[in-house]
Amino acid sequence: MKKAKTKSRSISKTHQKAALRSDAFARALTNARSHANNPEHLFSLVEEAAGKAASIPREPFKENWPYLQAMLRFVRAYSRREYSEVSEDALLWIVAALNYLVDPFDLIPDETPFLGFVDDATVIEFVVARTSQTLDEFMIWETTVS
Repeated sequence: MKKAKTKSRSISKTHQKAALRSDAFARALTNARSHANNPEHLFSLVEEAAGKAASIPREPFKENWPYLQAMLRFVRAYSRREYSEVSEDALLWIVAALNYLVDPFDLIPDETPFLGFVDDATVIEFVVARTSQTLDEFMIWETTVS
């Protein structure tokens, strides 16, 4: 049983490295840089990403599913200029993650059963690790503005 868990973690790290080194992730970062300060592009991105998130399985995202939902709300609030307490670096990572999520030509095509979303989930996991403080601060802010 322990060997299976070790192997599973090893595959996950290998897969994560491949997704983060892919041309698709490089494209996602480039698009994030060019669209981060364009409210219309950000709003379109969040609408497309929200639609996709509503139709994909949650299992590959595991404990990062709530953070994916927070990313969507974060970018929506940022694009509406309702929330601006964010570093440019964190904003770029979050926008890149959403760009990757909606890219139909990412590392593993989404049509591939189950595995098609594993690369998306690993990118989300990586970005959550880099931006969790920003996302946590955003979620705290959300609770105070209602």
